[in-house]
Amino acid sequence: MTMTQRILDLAAAAPASHVEDLVLLLSEANELYQQGLQDSRREVAARLEGLATADLMHAADTAGMPCDPSQDRAEVILLLALAEWEMTPAAMAYAEMAGAAARRGICLVPEE
Repeated sequence: MTMTQRILDLAAAAPASHVEDLVLLLSEANELYQQGLQDSRREVAARLEGLATADLMHAADTAGMPCDPSQDRAEVILLLALAEWEMTPAAMAYAEMAGAAARRGICLVPEE
């Protein structure tokens, strides 16, 4: 099973889940989301290896991820990877799942 399919399955199961189960589903989906983002970061870094940082910053701005001049190359690549990753079905399903869980008062970050 692919990461995308697993996240889609978790997102499909989430609405009917009880709180304890939803926290487990959300936690697994979050781990897969983070893994997908890191995979995307590696792919973007390899693909854009020869570009100057200024060109990367322009690409990030164009992608709707504005950069600060103080950001280094790795941070700009992460922004570009995030812009790409957020457009994938897996990331969109996770975002919807997390949003729906938050509306039910469930979040992976504990309240202080």
